[in-house]
Order: sequence, then C-alpha cells, then structure tokens
Amino acid sequence: MQASVSSLSISHPNSTFPSNIRLCGLRQEALRIHSVSQLNKRESRRIRIVSRKSCLQKRLVSVSASASENCGPPKSFDYDLVIIGAGVGGHGAALHAVEKGLKTAIVEGDVVGGTCVNRGCVPSKALLAVSGRMRELQNEHHMKALGLQVAAAGYDRQAVADHANNLASKIRNNLTNSMRSLGVDILTGFGTILGPQKVKYGKVGFPNNVITAKDIIIATGSVPFVPRGIEVDGKTVITSDHALKLEVVPDWIAIVGSGYIGLEFSDVYTALGSEVTFIEALDLLMPGFDPEIGKLAQRVLIKPRKIDYHTGVFATKITPAKDGKPVIIELTDAKTKEPKDTLEVDAALIATGRAPFTKGLGLENINVETQRGFVPVDERMRVLDANGNLVPHLYCIGDANGKMMLAHAASAQGISVVEQVTGRDHVLNHLSIPAACFTHPEISMVGLTEPQAKEKAEKEGFEISIAKTSFKANTKALAENEGEGLAKLIYRPDSGEILGVHIFGMHAADLIHEASNAIALGTRVQDIKFAVHAHPTLSEVLDELFKSAKINASVTEPVGEPVAV
Repeated sequence: MQASVSSLSISHPNSTFPSNIRLCGLRQEALRIHSVSQLNKRESRRIRIVSRKSCLQKRLVSVSASASENCGPPKSFDYDLVIIGAGVGGHGAALHAVEKGLKTAIVEGDVVGGTCVNRGCVPSKALLAVSGRMRELQNEHHMKALGLQVAAAGYDRQAVADHANNLASKIRNNLTNSMRSLGVDILTGFGTILGPQKVKYGKVGFPNNVITAKDIIIATGSVPFVPRGIEVDGKTVITSDHALKLEVVPDWIAIVGSGYIGLEFSDVYTALGSEVTFIEALDLLMPGFDPEIGKLAQRVLIKPRKIDYHTGVFATKITPAKDGKPVIIELTDAKTKEPKDTLEVDAALIATGRAPFTKGLGLENINVETQRGFVPVDERMRVLDANGNLVPHLYCIGDANGKMMLAHAASAQGISVVEQVTGRDHVLNHLSIPAACFTHPEISMVGLTEPQAKEKAEKEGFEISIAKTSFKANTKALAENEGEGLAKLIYRPDSGEILGVHIFGMHAADLIHEASNAIALGTRVQDIKFAVHAHPTLSEVLDELFKSAKINASVTEPVGEPVAV
C-alpha cells in the first residue's frame, strides 16, 4: 500500500576525469597547461608541488568553515553520499552506495523503514494475510469443494493487530541492522539542506549537526492526504496510519476513495465482519485500473460482499462521532457541487491518496520551489530549481518527487541515482515498474492500460492488439479451486512490443514480474513465447497469454541462434 511510490534517474559528469577524483582549481589548471604547452619536467614538478600545497590549504579552510557558512559548496566532504530519509527508497540507495564503495550516511527523523515498513506495505500485508485466511475459512462452498469441513471461524482482534505490529518491528530491525553491518552511518534527526552539498540534522531541543556530502538524495516519502472539510480524530475518522493499528473493527465503515488503499482495507474489514460503503469522487469505482480488469474485479471483490457505494460525489464534510452521535458524512455532487446526501456511520477511513512530505527540507536555501508539494526532478531524478535549471549534486527519489508513488519505485530510483553518481548513466523505465493491489484475489499491472495504449497508438500512428487468457484454463488454479481470474496483454502486432499486462486472479502480484522484466529488458512477444514454464503452475497463465498473441508474419522469428545441448 503505498505507495512508492513513485520516475527516472541519473547523469554523469562532463569531466574527462573519473567522478571519484577530486581536483582543486589550481591542480586542474596545472594539468591543462601541461597538456597544452608541454612544460619541461622540472617546471611541471614545481607546479604540482605548489598545487598540492594550495589544495591542502583550501581543504583545511573549507573544513573549518563548512559548519558555519552556507554561501557555497565545500571543497572536501564528510561523506560521498548523504540520504535524507530512511524508508525503502533511502535504504535501497544506501545499500547500493556501500556496494559501490561510497562513504554513506542516512538521516532519519522518525523510524527506519518509513511509511512502507511502519505504516504501509508491511503491516497492511499482515492484515491482508489474516483477511485472506478468514475469507477462505468462511467460504463454506469453497471448503466443501475441497472436501474439507471447518467449524465457524473467529479471530482475536488484538492478536491480529499484534501480528501486524510485530511484523513491522521485525522488518524495521532487519533494515537497521543491514545498514549498520555494511557501514552506513544512521544519523538521527530531521534533515535540512543548508546550501549546496550541506545538510544539518538534529532533534528538537538539541544542537544541530552540520555535515557535507559530495551528493545528496532527498527520500522523505509521503503522508496520508486529507481533503479540506474532513476532521480526523484518529478514532472514528481515521487515515491508513490509524487503520493499520486495528484498534477497533467497526460494524459499518465508510471508505473515502476506491483506489489501492481503499480496496485493500475493504478486503480486511469485510473479512472481519464490517459493512463497507465506498465514497468515490469519480463516476466509476477503481478509476486507476484497466477498465476491463476493474469491471471483473468489482464483480468479484465488491458485489458479493457487504459493500455498497456512492460514485460521483465528494465527502465535503466529515464530523467524528462524539456524545453518542455517529460519524456524519455530508456528500456533494461532484459535477453540480450541490448537496446530495448525508450518511451516518460508525467510522470513516480517509483513503484519498498521499501527499509528499517535503516541508522543512530547506529547499528555499537552494532556490527550489515545490509543485503541489512535490520536488521537481528531471528523468534522472536530478532536482530542478525555480528556473528549471539542475541543482548540482542533488537528487530526489520516491514519493517526494511524485513520479510513481510506490515503495519499490523509490528503491529503483535510488539505485539508479547511485549508478549515476558513480559514473554510469542510467535512466529508469517507469513503464516497466509493476504495481499490485493485494486483495483476494489480487490485481496487478505493468505498463499502459488499454485506453492509454489506444491514445499512444493514435498519436504515434500504429495499431495495438489485445490477448487474454483465463485462470479457468489453468490446472494449478483449478486444483486450488481458484479459477476466477483474467490476464490481459496489450501489444503491438507489427513489432511485438509489450505495451501493458494486467492480471486479476490468484497470486497476480507474483505473476506480473515476468511481464515487467520483459518490458524492462525490451523482450518482444515473439521471443518470450518460446520461454518454458513448469507444469502445472500459475505461471502458465502468462505462458498461454504470450503464446496467444498474433504477431505479423514478418517479425515472428525468434531472436538469436539456436543452441544445441
């Protein structure tokens, strides 16, 4: 759940010297003169000696001044790389940086792991694991079909909540230990950029510390977005941060927003006995999904369950329950802006997305202006200032830049940035980054939806084709009595390029990676159709999907020479 979210990354210096060689101005000038004028050896040696002394003097002055002056970048550094934010994105960047030989520090003002580990992906999957078991045990028809007899299923709310909390704690400790064991300095406190290549950090009430770094990565993530007019009390009107604590399972809960977060929590709450009402501002539920997949998912995930919904409306005012009164939700028509209805429920979950956490970063010190709170970056995650110019040695990854608000996207962006600062240009293909919704069954996707692909095809002048396969034809799915599901491939028949893959069904979140890796590597349909899949496995859903695609005859030959074994 999450999101990290969130792009592209990386560039290399224009210098002819490796990026890890630091030269003061005089030494650079000496080398330039030497190459042009062919100085004699004695004169060249004298200049080198002078330049070394000058360089040492400048470094000593820089070290003493860097803690108090913000007028310009330092000439020597405490670290090669400083990362502000220790979520999944920052953690991934830190580990890759150490692997590349960079002296690295990570600044964290809250707890290691960020949103994903502590208030998002990790604890939500613990709750969804419980809801999946409960849903299976409660499905009498499913159990009988397998020849099983199960007594009435129940649950201990506190034990379920403890499971989620314990998992988050375990993963958080694992992340911390992995960084410390590899030599990453974990600096506690909120990080602020003082100026070029300078960061201060510290706790409230304590003196600040100032450090310098050759390169800085902003990885501060996001927080739940709460629209105006909604009063959150943390008890009856809650965000996903509160919901993951599972302090109560309400009889009737309204969920504002039917995206990933809302859908996953509807799965949890209905499995534990709640009734759910969705409130969606757009005309259709699940607006971010491929329409065909969304339609099927609604038939399976919403209609049979204790869920109703209002679409095309805003929750313009929500008042928490108090003095014996329920939660009051005032609905307004999204088009006419006229009052439409009033709901009285036991609780309301605000699942309207997330907002970047970028306040207090000191961006004004480097002339950077956020856009709707997001830090502007180019395709290589390099930060842009208010004039659209690159800010040297400063990058932003993950939810804070808004490119793709997914935890694994943040990690990929961080790794990409580290590749850049160590001299290897790398641009991340965001169309190859998969996303998943961990409902039961799951939904996953990578690349373009069908409407997006049609728009691109019309603009660029090519045709698209669609291929589909059903889980009902898969032996493993039928053995599990889980035949409800669909896989969909969107591709170019003229070249075999994979434009998008969407899956709804058992373990869809795991299956999507064959498609995402194919897109990342530029693998064409006519090539991947020759890949071999174990039988009987769910992976054969993808095998049949690729085999069913019809490619123009002129491009059907596989790439590469056959290998005899």
